[in-house]
Amino acid sequence: MNNKIIRGSGGPPPTPPPPYRAPDTLNSRQFASIQDLISEGEIEGFASPSKAGLTKGSTAYNTAALKDVFLNGTPILNSSASNTNPQTADFNFQNVGFTPRFGTSNQTHIPGIEGSQSTSAVGVNVTTSSPVTRQITNTSVDAVKVTITFPQLQRATDEGDLLGTSVSLKIQVQYNSGGFTDVINDTVTGRTADAYQKEYRVTLTGAFPIDVRVVRVTADSSSTQLVNAFTWTSISEIVDDKQSYPNCAYTNLRIDSEQFNSIPKRSYRIRGVKVRIPGAGASSSGTPTVDLQTGRIVYPSGYIFNGTMGAAQWCSCPALILLDLLTTERYGLGTHILDSNLDLFSFIAASKYANELVDDGFGGQEARFSCNVNIQSSSEAFDLINELAGVMRAFPIWSEGSVTLSQDRPTDTSFLFSLANVGENGFSYSGSSLKQRHTVISVSYFNMDSREIDYEVVEDTSAQSKLGIIKRDVKAFACTSRGMAQRLGKAILFSEQQETEVITFTTSLESGAIIRPGSVISVNDPVRGGERRGGRIKSATTTSITVDNILDLNTYTGSNRKCSVIMPDGTVETKNVVGQISSGVINLDSALSATPNVNSVWLLQSSSLEAQTFRVISVEEKDGINFTITGLTYIDGKYANIEQGITLPARNISLLNEPKNPPANLQASERIVVINALAVPKIIVSWVSVTGVSQYLVQYRFNNTNWVNEIVFRPDFELLNTQAGTYEFQVFSYNSGLKLSTTSTNLTFNAVGKTNPPANVQNLSIEPITNKLVRLRWTQAVDPDVLHGGRVYVRHSNLTDGSGTFQNSVDLVTALAGNTTDVVLPSLEGEYILKFQDDQGNFSVGETSIIQDLPDLVDTQVILQDREDLDSPAFQGTKTNTTFSNTASALQLTNPATNATGEYAFKDILDLGAVFSLDLKRVIRSVGFVTGTDIETLIPSGSFWDNYALNGNFDGQAADEANCQIQVATSQTASGSFGGFNNFANGTFKGRRFKFKLLLETTNTAQNMNVQQAGYTAEFQSRTEQNYQTGSGTSTAPQQSGTSASGKTITFGSPFFVGTSGLGGANAFLPSIGITIQDAQAGDFFTVTSVSSTGFNVKVKNRDTSGNETFVDRSFTFSAVGYGKGV
Repeated sequence: MNNKIIRGSGGPPPTPPPPYRAPDTLNSRQFASIQDLISEGEIEGFASPSKAGLTKGSTAYNTAALKDVFLNGTPILNSSASNTNPQTADFNFQNVGFTPRFGTSNQTHIPGIEGSQSTSAVGVNVTTSSPVTRQITNTSVDAVKVTITFPQLQRATDEGDLLGTSVSLKIQVQYNSGGFTDVINDTVTGRTADAYQKEYRVTLTGAFPIDVRVVRVTADSSSTQLVNAFTWTSISEIVDDKQSYPNCAYTNLRIDSEQFNSIPKRSYRIRGVKVRIPGAGASSSGTPTVDLQTGRIVYPSGYIFNGTMGAAQWCSCPALILLDLLTTERYGLGTHILDSNLDLFSFIAASKYANELVDDGFGGQEARFSCNVNIQSSSEAFDLINELAGVMRAFPIWSEGSVTLSQDRPTDTSFLFSLANVGENGFSYSGSSLKQRHTVISVSYFNMDSREIDYEVVEDTSAQSKLGIIKRDVKAFACTSRGMAQRLGKAILFSEQQETEVITFTTSLESGAIIRPGSVISVNDPVRGGERRGGRIKSATTTSITVDNILDLNTYTGSNRKCSVIMPDGTVETKNVVGQISSGVINLDSALSATPNVNSVWLLQSSSLEAQTFRVISVEEKDGINFTITGLTYIDGKYANIEQGITLPARNISLLNEPKNPPANLQASERIVVINALAVPKIIVSWVSVTGVSQYLVQYRFNNTNWVNEIVFRPDFELLNTQAGTYEFQVFSYNSGLKLSTTSTNLTFNAVGKTNPPANVQNLSIEPITNKLVRLRWTQAVDPDVLHGGRVYVRHSNLTDGSGTFQNSVDLVTALAGNTTDVVLPSLEGEYILKFQDDQGNFSVGETSIIQDLPDLVDTQVILQDREDLDSPAFQGTKTNTTFSNTASALQLTNPATNATGEYAFKDILDLGAVFSLDLKRVIRSVGFVTGTDIETLIPSGSFWDNYALNGNFDGQAADEANCQIQVATSQTASGSFGGFNNFANGTFKGRRFKFKLLLETTNTAQNMNVQQAGYTAEFQSRTEQNYQTGSGTSTAPQQSGTSASGKTITFGSPFFVGTSGLGGANAFLPSIGITIQDAQAGDFFTVTSVSSTGFNVKVKNRDTSGNETFVDRSFTFSAVGYGKGV
């Protein structure tokens, strides 16, 4: 294969590159000087050099301080840079001048800070051969500022490029003609097509006059391609500001305007004002120091403050910062408050607590409280003091001319309270609303690393499950620690969830003058605790206390038993209790420091019942004698819970939550009471109340039925409408949490209900009203079931020998209301017998009676005695559900089991022949008996049966529920119908015809009766008639006999009963007539004829001496004596 070479003839020449123009690198710059006042008072300095231990005023210190100076949030020097040899790359800003002053009283001013300047134009080109000089003669001038101007600075090449170039110059100073010396050598390098100015400050340090000369070192340009000429434009005479601002920490920054469009925002990380810290302690207990890394004060172990403060140092202790603010005159309250006005010991105690190391929550440790704050504006002293005190959970108290610092820290009890040393209203409590309790706290604090506000969120998940998420935003004043912000959030949550109760009570001068806000007090409130565990000392030794009241001390149990007493010096001492408390004497395991005063206060605690503790938040004097104390719940386990997360130990401040003992001495009684006018039986169960118990559970059942539960709020229980039978009761005690006692007290009670018979009738008496009526009186029944719904039964027996009984007598009247105390009855011979009956039908066990034996009346006429029992055979009348027992010779109910009521109609009707008022007296004898065995057939006749007839029973069971009554019905005509039947005993009845019957009835089908006697006596009372019928009425006026041979006929005002064919015979009982002549003369006489039931005829004659008789008219009156009174 042949290789061929191809060659071209060449192209056009290459195009040359375009001319190069170097960028303008020279620009005119100005510098700004800024002075910032950092703090009033001497400060420790800047954080980085202070931590590194560098010496103030050294270059290294000022260099390291640039790490703590921030422009627009950026440090001038990176934190990782070397303090002695930083690299250019370590600077975030170039050409920054920095000069600090630390607020000492003798500090010098910062040089270079212009106070005033005077500028003069120069306007002369400076050449190598012609330096330019100007003289300063004003001796007040501290420096001059030389301004150099380059119209252009650049170099052109043949190829058309424009490049930069360099020009060297120097500035020389001559003092008082002593010769020039170089003070500035500078080379300006770069390119600029426009005018470029540069200023040089020359500090003047020698004698006047002073010459300032500008010298060009670089040779002058001889080519048009090199442009490097410059002009001395002006000179300014500067008088510096020489103020040193003693006791003010401040800085001066000089910054290049090229790097900022405006004055930047500045911030400084410093270690602030120095404050006094405690000096050497008492008893060689050491001297506190400051941890230079954290500002925490380190107190030697066992340090005892002796009241002397040491030198001022920087620290972050909030207690000492507050102390400094209170006592410093320059920026605090030192013109008003001196150390002598302060309780320095309380400040040092707060400082010790604040500077203790605690877990920071992130694996390290830090002071419990630290204060890092920049107070830039004035504020109300009260507000600022409280804010600073709040940093360490404290508050200031002004009392008795002194400011004391009270801090929320573990505190021993300083006083004891019980009902023995508070007002009569005792203790009152109030709590926070659930709506005010937060479950999330967002704490804002200043993050020193980011130099911005940061947030720490703390949550209570347990509370959130109950209340939900309720957030609260909190600003942590003076806080720069995340751990401290977290503890603050926990403390707020703890307080809102646990320290929710406020106690208020009144006490006397004895206690109120001693207690101060911030004190922790122990309280025994038996209303809440359930038992009294505090009081006054009756007598004491150093090892035993005799108390004023032993109430509840018999239940003083549990472990860790302690007795606290207030000592004569006002302190509280606590000792263990040994042995049992007997007769109010408490024995201690070791001696007290002194013997307690009589009437001092004592308080007992144990694991079963501990005292409540409160931190006093206010003490208010009311009237010079009484003080009102207010306290907030104090929980000593709070601090370990907040700082270490340790669970709060259980604290038993009340026995009300413990199961109570069941009540003792359970008793029951039964009564009948009146409710709504009804007698109701009830059982009253009572017991001895249990201390601290206000509610009981009563369980009961009747005759083994189901249990019934009842809750009662007093130590007794009433069960209404009880029945006869067995009741069982169980009583439990409730505690305040409605938890039942573990056991009950039991009782079995046999109730009688309303089966017991009522009491007997008492104080029965009789008093006559007329010859026909009497009144019975008795004492009102005492049994409620008689008074309400019961009856009073009044019976009568015709026996007068005292053998009458309730069973062998009959009802005299319808049963009376149970509250009746008297009744008007017919006056009967025999025995009145009374019993009470309750609303259940139970009769009194005993009967109460009174016997009346009447004298025979001589002015009556018996017209008939009817005895049905004496007929032969006996009881021949009509029987309805009744029968005559030949064995008992008595009338009985045929069968009470089927017919509890029966009747017997008397055989004959009584007819008076006309209508009269008739006196009827009943005759009846009835004996109740218990049915069953036909005992009548087994008992022979004789005295034994007669005895049975009297009491009607053999086994002692009363047969008093069977009764017999005689009833009468009347008719006004000879053949007309009768009216209704009515019971009668003795009485006057109007009628012509009378018929009688017996009514037998029983309310107990197991009881019957033997009616042994039944009948009546009919009689008329004697009557004198002096009236006569006038036609339209009656009259008693004297009558005129007249002279008629027929005589004078007198018609009675009311007819007399004169007998009938069946009743004594016709005209058997004619009235006797008496005539009285009113104007009788010698020879007068009268005759009475035609005497009848309705009247008579009278004739008056005169017989003269010859025996002749003539009718004469004479005035007369009459008197007719007979029986009965017709209608």
